[in-house]
Amino acid sequence: MSIHSFLVKRIHKAWQHKGLLSTLLLPLSCITKRIVEGKRRHYQQHPEDIYSSHTPVIVVGNLIVGGAGKTPVTLALIDILRSHGYQPGVISRGYGVRIREQAHTSAHSAEANYLGDEPSLIARETGVPVAAHPKRAQALQALNNQFPDVDVVIADDGLQHLQLGRQAQIIVQDERGLGNGRLLPAGPLRDLPSQLQHADLIVTQQTGSDITTSPEYIQGVPHVTMQLWPSAFRNLETGQCITPDEALALFNRKTVSAVAAIGQPQRFFAMLRKFGVNPQSPLSLPDHYDYSYSPFGKIDADFILITPKDAVKCKKFADKRIWITEVSALFSRADWYAPLLEKLQRH
Repeated sequence: MSIHSFLVKRIHKAWQHKGLLSTLLLPLSCITKRIVEGKRRHYQQHPEDIYSSHTPVIVVGNLIVGGAGKTPVTLALIDILRSHGYQPGVISRGYGVRIREQAHTSAHSAEANYLGDEPSLIARETGVPVAAHPKRAQALQALNNQFPDVDVVIADDGLQHLQLGRQAQIIVQDERGLGNGRLLPAGPLRDLPSQLQHADLIVTQQTGSDITTSPEYIQGVPHVTMQLWPSAFRNLETGQCITPDEALALFNRKTVSAVAAIGQPQRFFAMLRKFGVNPQSPLSLPDHYDYSYSPFGKIDADFILITPKDAVKCKKFADKRIWITEVSALFSRADWYAPLLEKLQRH
């Protein structure tokens, strides 16, 4: 584990409690609260500043910092919308990419250094039109102009971008919940906890092997749980794709390691262990790690497992040991998407 990953893990652990450090940072969190409330108040008083498109928008976001599972929810939602006859598109920030006035767009796939990690992954996995810009409204305008057939837009990580009008909101969280319930920097929240009440759907990612339906702890807000589970393994160099059972047979009695540069790398390693693969000396790298050099050469293992998000930056490394762990999102209710379709049908 890198020093950066170690510190991030310790900070997230501390944010689960109202300890001394959190209490000392409360005055700064009060400033954060004023900024957040002021921003929301502005758009409530000046709705003319909100960009509303003729295309309905579904926002997928979270209240807590760090990876909670937004991209898997976005990918699952794309499949659902397509199966119901929609032609979805996606807008995103394009984290880590230098985007000037013009939004970066792609109709099928694009490199991570052009779109950003998550939008590049989404474009490669689904082939849907994608637009990236720090200002989501500009990304939406570009998507509408260049891809007029798109009839519903998913805003990946757009919950706090209030300038963007939306028809529905999905809030994704994990086992951390709201942490200690405090805003940054005294806690992990980047938005007010009360925003849960304004969601059309709450999705909680669980790391347990079994999914059980959790009670709706926010009155009137539908709530489902989600688990990520390996669906296939694909060799980074050759493109060979094998089933989970074939992967278990291939990895049997071999040394397997794992590398992840995502928001919560330990969750990826825990999933592998539950699946039946115990990665030796797994390597956690900072989220959005640029992979300017290969971290794989020093790993002494027969096989190395990585995430699809990492794969978009690692194709330049010729190493047959590397396998991409494709995952599927399993939901506690088969009709988890029903509240969203109802909103779209009323649009």
